[in-house]
Amino acid sequence: MKNYQLEVFTRPTCSDCQDLKGFLQHYKIPHKEYDLAKDPEKEKDLKNITGNRIVPTLLFSRPSFFGKSKSTSMIGFERNKSEIMKLLNIK
Repeated sequence: MKNYQLEVFTRPTCSDCQDLKGFLQHYKIPHKEYDLAKDPEKEKDLKNITGNRIVPTLLFSRPSFFGKSKSTSMIGFERNKSEIMKLLNIK
């Protein structure tokens, strides 16, 4: 997984979120999930990261040489699936 930590923001009524969760489970990708229906406080974090409340949002973080975390965020699963697979080193 190229030293990435993955966090995902989802809602139970989002079909793209359900597809993402199935994908992560299928490939046994470790991740931290925030269900915004159960944890509405995390919606503030999502808005700070992306500027909106759209789910699913994936946040890939990895440490840099200077101790700060470098992050990449993506909104949506299906439209970003190939890029997600590259980041996670899945063929």
